[in-house]
Amino acid sequence: METERSLPLCRRTPEAEARAPRHVSERIGALLTVVTGRPVSLYAAAVLRIGYGLLYLVFLLREFPHRDQIWGPGSPWTPELARQLFDQTGWASILTLSDSRAYFESCYVLALVTSALFMVGWRTRAVSVLFAVVVASFHSRAIFMTDGGDNLVLLMAVYLAFTACGRRWSLDARGTRLRASTAKTTRPPVAGAAAGLRETRRTLTSVLHNCGMFVIAAQVCFLYGSAGLYKVQGGTWGNGTALHYVLNLDLFRPWPELSLIADEHDVLIAIACYLTVLLQVAFPFVLFGRLKYPVLTMLLGMHLGIAVLMGLPLFSGAMIIADAVFLPDRFYRSLGRLWQRIRRRPDAWGTGPRRAESRHSCRHSPHRRATEGPAVGRVPLRRNRCCGEARPRAGRRASRRPGPGWLPPLRWNAARESGCGDTMSVNGASGKASDGASDRRWFISHAGADRALIDRRRTQGGLPRRCTSW
Repeated sequence: METERSLPLCRRTPEAEARAPRHVSERIGALLTVVTGRPVSLYAAAVLRIGYGLLYLVFLLREFPHRDQIWGPGSPWTPELARQLFDQTGWASILTLSDSRAYFESCYVLALVTSALFMVGWRTRAVSVLFAVVVASFHSRAIFMTDGGDNLVLLMAVYLAFTACGRRWSLDARGTRLRASTAKTTRPPVAGAAAGLRETRRTLTSVLHNCGMFVIAAQVCFLYGSAGLYKVQGGTWGNGTALHYVLNLDLFRPWPELSLIADEHDVLIAIACYLTVLLQVAFPFVLFGRLKYPVLTMLLGMHLGIAVLMGLPLFSGAMIIADAVFLPDRFYRSLGRLWQRIRRRPDAWGTGPRRAESRHSCRHSPHRRATEGPAVGRVPLRRNRCCGEARPRAGRRASRRPGPGWLPPLRWNAARESGCGDTMSVNGASGKASDGASDRRWFISHAGADRALIDRRRTQGGLPRRCTSW
């Protein structure tokens, strides 16, 4: 009891009490700065735009022979029935404004053109809104005749209309770069109300974009989480037999033989059941670490399996594209750099067409000096990445010990300046070279000599110590 009374009470000091609200306010201020400062995940938004535009374009082209039976006047779900459903649900569609066949064909062509323009990013602000209207119209016109993939495409089309998805990898971005590079005069500084209006517009664009990307990410998390929790409640997913019943449904068997082959592996089917539930339930909790990369990879394999085994390519494609929102911009920038290296590789190895000589600017003068030297012996050549011009190898690769039949790059000026004027033969005879030609003969005749012999001759005085012969 005495010990307990002797312990001091832990009380917060006035400084700590004043620091806590300030710390919270700093956090809120930093969050507001991130939301209103600049748009984030621009590359992910561009991937969503390209992916959903391409996916819906392929979907419309795939259903082109059956367009009249699904959305047209000859559909079993007639326009009159669709209007009666719209009165109850509040949906709307531009396809029900007229029962004319010509009007329907013009709407279908408009949908194809809009999807293509949205994919390439032409006038993205206006085209994104038109794309959302087109997707909503086709979805509501035949709501009972399509699979669940178009539901997610509709949601993403609406969300992307609020984002700046045309800032990267689009025709709009290319036009902006060209205008910036060809501008001869700078814009005069804007002051007053115009400057405030421009800043307000920039802030509003950033807020809408960041909120739209957050809603897209939250939508995908809710989708995976709810799907996993619903699976947990089912007995077939608990005992690992759910995929067995799925593979034996005639409605979802585009290739019965392939489904039978997959159904023969009972252990793998059970592992796939448990792994599917685990990935979907744990998905929202692994997004803030590096564990999300293997999880996204496994989800990619799962959706590819759904597309092949169950015949749901639209749903699988929509989910795969939606997963791209969780990849950071540095990942897409690294993909861009990798693509540039792959494009330059044919020129680097001399297998593609040579680039124009005008690309060889003065910044690459060391390469130009290397190519101007005499090509003596069997010196291996390499293509410059800048212009494709051949030059001897240099750097760390050239500093390795040469093998038989291989000569390192020759540096005539450096050899003469370092005092490597002495010549030496294999049997030990030495003499003084009279000009640069002797230096070249020495390098050519002894490039393949044994390193131990050269080191021994250097210690005996036959070769200067500061000369590096390799």
